[in-house]
Amino acid sequence: MRQQPPPRRTPPRSTPASGPHAAPPGGSLPLWQLLTGCAEAVAAVREGRSLTDVLAGQPAAQRPGAQALSFAVLRRLGLAQALRNKLVPKAPAPWVDALLLSALALASGPEYAGHTLVDQAVEATKRRNKAASGFVNAVLRRFLREQEALLAELEEDPLARFNHPAWWIKRLQKDWPEHWQAILMANQEQPPMTLRVNTRHGSVADYHARLVEAGLLPTDAPPPAPEVPGAPSPIVLPHGVPVQRLPGFDAGDVSVQDAAAQIAAPLLVHASGRALPAGARVLDACAAPGGKTAHLLELADLDVTALDADPERLTRVNDTLARLGLRARTLAADASQPAGWWDGQPFDAILLDAPCSASGIVRRHPDVRWLRRESDIAALARTQDAILDALWPLLRPGGHLLYCTCSVFRMEGQDRVDAFLQRTPDARVLPSPGHLLPVVEYLDPGHADRGDGFFYALLTRTPPGA
Repeated sequence: MRQQPPPRRTPPRSTPASGPHAAPPGGSLPLWQLLTGCAEAVAAVREGRSLTDVLAGQPAAQRPGAQALSFAVLRRLGLAQALRNKLVPKAPAPWVDALLLSALALASGPEYAGHTLVDQAVEATKRRNKAASGFVNAVLRRFLREQEALLAELEEDPLARFNHPAWWIKRLQKDWPEHWQAILMANQEQPPMTLRVNTRHGSVADYHARLVEAGLLPTDAPPPAPEVPGAPSPIVLPHGVPVQRLPGFDAGDVSVQDAAAQIAAPLLVHASGRALPAGARVLDACAAPGGKTAHLLELADLDVTALDADPERLTRVNDTLARLGLRARTLAADASQPAGWWDGQPFDAILLDAPCSASGIVRRHPDVRWLRRESDIAALARTQDAILDALWPLLRPGGHLLYCTCSVFRMEGQDRVDAFLQRTPDARVLPSPGHLLPVVEYLDPGHADRGDGFFYALLTRTPPGA
């Protein structure tokens, strides 16, 4: 039976004070200033830049508010684009267009009253491009007058309805004919904050109690399930908080990591049914930002080499390890070219978190859907094949390689593993999670969040003659 989308949610609008100094709820900067930062971010994403990088360049005081608005806008950018096309068929200058799109997206959601957005968008335009302020005012006021009719006209427009590019929607329809709508709807949700306890410092149950004591979990929160070797034990907070509020964060007692990502390290460490022995050689290829590297070292005393092609991103791995008091050998190198960095000694286990579309983590990174192009998927698949083929000879016979991607596209998951098995006679696949879809909220209402979209395949290299 085809999965039907849940009804649209229309919570009550918040109505902060209007005027040129109106501020968003809980904010200290005027809304026009945050809209300016939001429009800059949206314009940059539409030009192909990462939202994370763009926001990092904004003033510190403006960044949190601009990020909150940008996330909301990018989750409704398809609707905003469809609305702007009806209101203004010829796109204005990039920043003005981005401001219009931001205002239209926010006016279509619960964040602000329409008159507040118009007032503040016009104020932002006056300060950036005064000549365009009358145009922005006219377009947005027309939207408010005709909002009901305009939205009704777009009910059957896939871009406006699902807020994903048409090619993305078609690929999901092909890959997941029963669940594609649920995946798209799940991508629109704000994800929970999920924690990974450093069990070298204490048990999951003890840390759960510390969260209750700190007021970050309710006193009646159900206790965590008993810890099982080879299985993750995530703790999900009902609301996100700054990491500095997490008990013992600076001391390395806990890390923030999605539940699906927490599967990787225990699956590889316990691949043979028992933990890897102390001193086992493990390669974490494509390691940045280091969450899985750290998790491996939390679970066992391993000789880990953490590899990443980007030296700047590798600094994040080192920072993560330093906070947790863990040690690994870090190398800035290309995983597909081992001749330049491998010492000739085989690895007992390899974790390959391969470069991918990131289509499984769209709820955390809403810009991804607008940054990717359809041609990227085939190019990424070629890269994934090249890295798999390059790393396989580095694995000792009897060793294990865990291939994973944070993607829901079959071309980056099961298709890659099937092709690899066809051309690699000594590779065998072991029981693995396969594709994990971020749809549990829609398929099983009330069920705990099980994490982002991911793919896992555990492979073993059969000894000669086996």
